[in-house]
Amino acid sequence: MPGSNVAEPTAELTYTISELAAEFGVTARAIRFYEDKKMLEPERNGMSRVYGRRDRGRLRLILRGKRLGFSLSDIGEMLDLYDPNDAKQEQLKIILGKSLARLRALEQQRRDIDELILELRDNCGQISDLIAGNYAPQIRDP
Repeated sequence: MPGSNVAEPTAELTYTISELAAEFGVTARAIRFYEDKKMLEPERNGMSRVYGRRDRGRLRLILRGKRLGFSLSDIGEMLDLYDPNDAKQEQLKIILGKSLARLRALEQQRRDIDELILELRDNCGQISDLIAGNYAPQIRDP
């Protein structure tokens, strides 16, 4: 209505695939891959994809999950659990469980790497001694 004081509903912000790719430092191909996996669901405007805030937020979570080492399957499961009526409790419990498991795996990897580093240092020291001639050959009695 002309002259009405009723605020017009604001249009949702939208993004093109190029804008999202540039913002998150990924390729358009990667974004299309996440679409193929049903992790993103843009609207269509003719042949163009139109992404909303939900897709942008999901892309951010997908990339964070990948950086933390979660599988796409795990990331998809965590995204699909979102329920606005649940105050995110179920989603948060699943994310916590998966995060704790990932943390334990990384801590074990760190211990394994530390052991390998010590072993390699020892091997390098022995090899260096051999090269420098700082070793006593083992002589066996006949």
